[in-house]
Amino acid sequence: MLYPVLLLCGAAALFFYIREKIRAYSVKAVLLKALVSTLFLIVAVNGFWTAAGRGALSPLCPLVVLGLLFGLLGDIWLDLKFVFPEKDRPFTLAGFFVFGVGHLLFMAGMLLSYYPAGKPLFVILPFVLAVLLSIGNAMMEKPMKLDYGELKGTVVVYGAVLFAMVLLAGSLALAHGWREKPLNLIFLGGVLFAASDLVLSGTFFGQGKDRPIDLTLNYLTYYPAQFLIASSLLFLA
Repeated sequence: MLYPVLLLCGAAALFFYIREKIRAYSVKAVLLKALVSTLFLIVAVNGFWTAAGRGALSPLCPLVVLGLLFGLLGDIWLDLKFVFPEKDRPFTLAGFFVFGVGHLLFMAGMLLSYYPAGKPLFVILPFVLAVLLSIGNAMMEKPMKLDYGELKGTVVVYGAVLFAMVLLAGSLALAHGWREKPLNLIFLGGVLFAASDLVLSGTFFGQGKDRPIDLTLNYLTYYPAQFLIASSLLFLA
């Protein structure tokens, strides 16, 4: 019963957050965002507890919870950059760092729990493709009318980590014949996460891409992504 209640509370809090964020960049918006993020963290803790109750614990549990905790911190710091624009760079770098660490924790959990013995290419190829995708994304900076400036190197490194998380989840899910629901949910969440970050890159590094529709699209992809990743722990066998 707790899981659907948490999802409903998350949806309601997200609605009020988006409404406030469109109205103004404010401390109130930061607090509402922290509330939504706390709720996806609670979903993960609930999944951890449920898995423990039925003896289905795996390394994925603590690492996903910890990764989502880093995501909560990233949510706060990236919104504070708008509230305190004079500290834009440190808050942006902090956001990139903690989200990157979160993705690394997700990948560690997946590898420790679902490494496909005797099939190393299912692990190697996602990392190779992720690096190539991130470099390609950076090369599209001008066509996409973005300006990464001195953060271009940070964007490339973070992009490689993000794409690696998504591709690794999909590759491991494929290696297991799409039978592992936690992997399937993390992969779907990762796809939405990547879509959200692509929208967010326009808001951060582009001009005229912080319209209400852009902000709404960002959060309507980002938060479902985090809730899907958090929900993966409920389906551990």
